[in-house]
Amino acid sequence: MAAEAHGRARARLSAVAEDPAGGWDPAIRLAQDAALLGRLLAAAAGQRQDGGQCPDVSADEVAAGLNLFEVMRVALDRLETQVVIEARRRGMDWRQIAGHQGLNSSQAASQRYQRLVTRLEEIRQGVR
Repeated sequence: MAAEAHGRARARLSAVAEDPAGGWDPAIRLAQDAALLGRLLAAAAGQRQDGGQCPDVSADEVAAGLNLFEVMRVALDRLETQVVIEARRRGMDWRQIAGHQGLNSSQAASQRYQRLVTRLEEIRQGVR
């Protein structure tokens, strides 16, 4: 059902946006959804890069933008998990990973990774 709402949200925002979202790569989809939200906010503020008229933004379109966030968070969590796995595979220790994540300790980085993995597993199992 969340995927269905996400698809409807993407379709609604694509109508407001200058070009529709496409592609299946998770990072590309995440970037496209973020761009849709940026265009939504620009349209809501009455701005358009080409100087043309902006369509009126309805409450339904703003609600569609809100619907994108949970799916974007899950996609971002998956990407972060995959990058941490790759960092570990390439020999980075938790202290180095923590530094790149802006965390203060290797323990904080390891705990963050464990929270991400647990959250994604709960989502996969339908617990969340």
